[in-house]
Formats: sequence, C-alpha cells, structure tokens
Amino acid sequence: MKHGQASILRPEQETYLDRLLPPRDPLLREMEEQGARENVPISDPEVGKLLGILARATGARRILEIGAAIGYGALCLARGAPEAHIVTIDKDPGRLATARGYLERAGVAGRVELIEGAALDVLHRLEGPFDLVYIDAVKTEYRRYLDLTLPRLRVGGLIVVDNLLWGGRVAAPPEEDDPDADALRAFNGYLMMHPQLQSVVLPLGDGVGLATKIKPTIMEMGGPY
Repeated sequence: MKHGQASILRPEQETYLDRLLPPRDPLLREMEEQGARENVPISDPEVGKLLGILARATGARRILEIGAAIGYGALCLARGAPEAHIVTIDKDPGRLATARGYLERAGVAGRVELIEGAALDVLHRLEGPFDLVYIDAVKTEYRRYLDLTLPRLRVGGLIVVDNLLWGGRVAAPPEEDDPDADALRAFNGYLMMHPQLQSVVLPLGDGVGLATKIKPTIMEMGGPY
C-alpha cells in the first residue's frame, strides 16, 4: 500500500487521480480491506489497473509474478489476460492459502500456479520464456530477481517493478537505517542503464518501473565468452 498521503504526488493531485479510478468490484475491495487491516503489502489499485492493461495489451500468455501476497496482483493479471497461465511465488504459506481462496472465488484459480518458497530459490527452477514479469517482493533482492528473470523473458516482453520510489525516500539522502531505500536507489540506476532493457520509472502508486527487453542476454546467445 502507499507509504503515506502525498508521499509521491501533491495531495490535490493524489485525490484527483484516486477519484478517477473506477470502482473496484466487491472481491477486489475485500482484498484491499484485508490488506489494509492486516498490513499485507498488496499492489495499489492504480497499479493493479496498470497490470491488467499491460497484460491485455501485450496479449501475454505466460506471466511470472514475484511476490504473490494474497493474490491481488495475480487476479488483476489474470483478468487482463484471460488466456494466460500465471506463475506466482511467495514464501508465506498462509498468504498463499488466502490467495488461493480469492482466486477460486474469482474463477481464475485454474490458470494460476502458486509456488511456495523464497523467490531466489524458486527462480532457478523455472523455464521461460515469459511474456510479462511483475516484481513486488523483498526490496533488497530486486537486482537478483531481475538478473534471474531476464534470461527467462522473451525479447519484447515486459518487466513491471513496484515500489521503486519507496515513499519518496529513494530521492532523499541515504540513511543508515533504511537498507530498502538504499537497495532500491541502486536498483533504479541498474534498471535504467541495463543494456538489454529500455526502462522508465513512473510516479504511479509508490513508483512503478516499466521495462521492455530489447535484445537477448549473453547467456541466451551461448555465453559467457
């Protein structure tokens, strides 16, 4: 969820954009309320909307999500791409069980594969190619997620990364007690300069990175050389 009122945009801008969002259906509202009540880090509604739009616009057939939580992102992706198979990872069995319940109620559980485990352990076992990757898990591990998923993403595929502005703190001077902000600050530079990607960071929600893969990695071409 957002790190605080007006942490990215001015209050009047944030209020205006919130009012523009169409009403969510009762199931998404229930998930949002549970996330707020139990402090579960689900995607912001506008980010969920973006996920659905991108999944539909790209015609994605295989989608990878790192950080399932209670299934909010997976549901938005599944609704946006009605033909897609979605693989989503989370290390919390309780949250995965909750996600499964929501996805079953939404009628999309048959297309969503829930994998329990730490993402850095699971990603090595997955085979590509994926059309779209959504990253929203342990912030200090974002760079490793990108390194592991990029060879499994098709050329032309999309990577979406949440929380890149971290309540605006990535733009502030570094602090000793904020390793997440430090890691995200470093990751943002890595994302923007990566030779296999064209990338942008958008002030949407808590900051969303959007990148498309423009050429194969060295590993895909048979390297390292």
